[in-house]
Amino acid sequence: MPAFASHRLVLASSSHYRRVLLERLKYPFEVAQPELDESPLPAEPPHATAERLALAKARAVQPHFAEALIIGSDQVAYADGRVFGKPGTRQRAMEQLHELSGRTVVFHTALCVLDSATGSARQRAVPTEVRFRPLSAMEIERYVSVDQPYDCAGSARSEGLGIGLLEYIRGDDPTALVGLPLIALCDLLRGHGLNIP
Repeated sequence: MPAFASHRLVLASSSHYRRVLLERLKYPFEVAQPELDESPLPAEPPHATAERLALAKARAVQPHFAEALIIGSDQVAYADGRVFGKPGTRQRAMEQLHELSGRTVVFHTALCVLDSATGSARQRAVPTEVRFRPLSAMEIERYVSVDQPYDCAGSARSEGLGIGLLEYIRGDDPTALVGLPLIALCDLLRGHGLNIP
């Protein structure tokens, strides 16, 4: 453990992408998979779903970590009030990209740091606006065949070949789009006394 590590840090997530992003901070952490229903509540706005679930994920693993800082994060992608989740299949990914062609999508990434000892939580939300360029059926098929973005909301990996599908990305933190806003996270962790960097 590095000399600067003084807090137990836990990532409440099953996401490989979030794990890889958190590794960039060079601070030791553990991973715990939260078990909870991630369905939106009736009439719940997309941004509220992300914020509620970020906190719920941290709280779901809290009983297993008596004294730790627990990170929860969730992301909801939506356009014109419609939510675009993880497609899961090739066919659904292609359908999503056809629907998103030429449209602007908001990826609302919510973040929570929960102090398991006190129960207090600090939260942030980082929206990212993504504009898809008009896409042909051939481009969509070619992209999905190569990148296989079945586990990505909106069916495009901006950190991979999916960047070629976009006109622009607008937001305060490029890591938010991938699933864990590190700028906001660093600020929250410093507020808990962690030395980052």
